[in-house]
Amino acid sequence: MGSHVAPTALTCARRSARNLWLRCTLRRSQQEAVASSMMTATSDNFFNAYAIFLGASLAQMGFVTGLPQLFGALSQLVSVWLASHFSRRGFIVCCATLQAVVVLAMGALAAFRPDHAVWIFIALAVGYHGFINLIQPHWRAWMGSIVPERRRGTFFAARTRLTMGASLSVFFIGGGILTFTDSLQMAWLGFTLLFSIAAMGRFVSAWLLLQMHDPEPRAAKQRGVFIQTIRNFRGAWKDKTFRQYSLFVASMQAMVAISAPFFAVYMLEDLHFSYIEFVLASVASIATQFVTLKFWGRFSDQFGNRLVMIITSCMIPSLPLLWLFSDNYLYILLIQAFSGLAWSGFTLSTANYLYDIRPFRSDFATYAALQASLSAGFVFVGAMVGGTIASHAADFLVWSGWNTWLSSPIFVVFLVSTILRAFVTLWFIPRSVEPKVRPRPQLLQLIFRIRGFNAISGVSLDWLTVVKRRKNND
Repeated sequence: MGSHVAPTALTCARRSARNLWLRCTLRRSQQEAVASSMMTATSDNFFNAYAIFLGASLAQMGFVTGLPQLFGALSQLVSVWLASHFSRRGFIVCCATLQAVVVLAMGALAAFRPDHAVWIFIALAVGYHGFINLIQPHWRAWMGSIVPERRRGTFFAARTRLTMGASLSVFFIGGGILTFTDSLQMAWLGFTLLFSIAAMGRFVSAWLLLQMHDPEPRAAKQRGVFIQTIRNFRGAWKDKTFRQYSLFVASMQAMVAISAPFFAVYMLEDLHFSYIEFVLASVASIATQFVTLKFWGRFSDQFGNRLVMIITSCMIPSLPLLWLFSDNYLYILLIQAFSGLAWSGFTLSTANYLYDIRPFRSDFATYAALQASLSAGFVFVGAMVGGTIASHAADFLVWSGWNTWLSSPIFVVFLVSTILRAFVTLWFIPRSVEPKVRPRPQLLQLIFRIRGFNAISGVSLDWLTVVKRRKNND
């Protein structure tokens, strides 16, 4: 009898120990979500405002948007190879700590205002996005290995509620701090405090990550990872439907990047919004995105993702054009709400569409990585084009005589972005196809993987649940 009791007792002890570290790790993960969102709320929505405060030229605003995105995508591509040389948890904690140091340096930049402060900030922003993209693939794998499948929906629903609550709180508090300090002619102090709070949140986040358990601490070193990645990309690119979809999404994001940095410039410089007014205008878009995601999910389930993509891609070209007609604050809030409606449907439908069009039993991660990398490259080009246009817009208005009806040079950028967005939409519509719908994660489970948000270019959805395969269906 003793021979049967001992294994049973050992099994129970192991199960008890696993349940203990699992509960502790999941609790730490929820706390880490709150801490890290203190940083992401700042970076997603105040970077452009900060660059303006530092005196960025219109050309430099293009670099603020484009260069960090490009380096972020490159970082994600080398992440798997680099992390294979370290323990997963140690690698993530190290990157998170270095990212906190970068954010702290951004705060110090406001206080000391050295020569070439804008270029230093751009370099720090590159580092910031590099670290967050080094972390991302391994954080997904870590969470996928520890969160039980039956609890993923509940767990990430709670995590997202905490993240969004903390993010919006920091967003509002940051706007209040900046408005108050700016009224005292001490905006530098406001930005220093804002980035210091963000850095402290990331330091706490790194400490909490260190407390979490990793059941698979070290991934095997991979040889030839770059060559294999290129081979996977070449194979994916041969798929005509995927190729046209990727060019469409990347091109649309590039055309959005032409104007994206300049909405903050227009609000803060031309319309002289206070920082709290700037925050409220951004929240009008962000809140609408979250409210309407469920609507678009039900609509796409009934009528298909292709129709949602066509509808929203026809709405998106009008967004910068609408800014030309009035500078009334209520009107701008309505524009932002309309943009939230468009972007929520576009983001959700393109995410679902990508999942549906990949070939049977193929590696979804390869398709997602290729599409993201292509988009980052296009965003960089678009942002550079936007900066160049903005730099010469004033001279163009004088030369053309359009300055009699275009009150701001930035409107030239908005018009160009509108026209090019429309061309991208017209190119894609006849080439779009309605793919065979595959079993996908439920809408709510997908939404609860929201990684971040931006008032101009929509929410960012994470792929943790999307990459999960279902038996006999995938």
